[in-house]
Amino acid sequence: MAVWIGLTGGIGSGKSKAAAEFARLGVPLIDADAISRSLTADGGAALPAVRAAFGGALFDDTGRLKRAELRNLVFRRPEARAALEALMFPLIIDAIRVQQQHYTHARYGVIDMPLLVERPPFAALVSRILVIDVAEQTQIERVQQRSGLSADEIKRIMASQAGRLERLRAADDVVGNEGTEQALAQKIQRLHAYYQAVFPVYAE
Repeated sequence: MAVWIGLTGGIGSGKSKAAAEFARLGVPLIDADAISRSLTADGGAALPAVRAAFGGALFDDTGRLKRAELRNLVFRRPEARAALEALMFPLIIDAIRVQQQHYTHARYGVIDMPLLVERPPFAALVSRILVIDVAEQTQIERVQQRSGLSADEIKRIMASQAGRLERLRAADDVVGNEGTEQALAQKIQRLHAYYQAVFPVYAE
């Protein structure tokens, strides 16, 4: 079976750009955030459990989930976040495992997982952890440029994530991303060549 790399990094680290480069190189890529969104999209498998846990007030007249209200709720109330994670994480993990089965003969694949370090159950899905690393000030500046959020708002988001040192301690591989997008792409290309060299090929 394929070796699975867990790709993670804090907000503003450039993790999504690294994931896109792996995909461009032809590496199987599973996006945990995309799976989460699909589970709570119209008709998503998680909606009945969300309604049971949080009530109908979080749904509009057409039955569509009010995502902004749910985000605000879990941001304000830690117990609501814990309840949401308890119902969502098993569904996300199951969906990832289903997707992994599509690539059993690949040399390796990447799972883009923002909460890989913060939530240990996700670690069972991967063999290695790759962290895209930048200084905290770089995170703040990049997020401000792309979103217009204040530094205090960004720091609150960062405080809800694993700290930089915690991610680095968990990492098997680290890619620094203080430079340009082109420099990041080149680093991912070199790492891809390394992974191809050290991971075995599985025959059909």
